[in-house]
Amino acid sequence: MRPIVHGLEADYGNCIDFVYLDIDDSANAETMRQFKFQAQPLLILLDGSGNELWRKFGRISREQLEAELKTALP
Repeated sequence: MRPIVHGLEADYGNCIDFVYLDIDDSANAETMRQFKFQAQPLLILLDGSGNELWRKFGRISREQLEAELKTALP
C-alpha cells in the first residue's frame, strides 16, 4: 500500500493532509484506540472537522483509493 498512498500523496498532497501512524510506537496507543485500529493497513478518510467519511481495512487499488479521495475534495 505504501507506494500507492505515497503516489497519491504526491498528486493530492497540496489539498489533502496525509497522516501516517506508527503502530509500533506506544505513544500512539490512544490514537489507535480512538480509531479502533484492528489490522494493517488501515486507511481512514476524515473531513476537515475530523468526521470519518470512509474506512478500509486491507489492500485497495490506487483507482479505488483515488476515487474515495476525490469524494472529499470540494
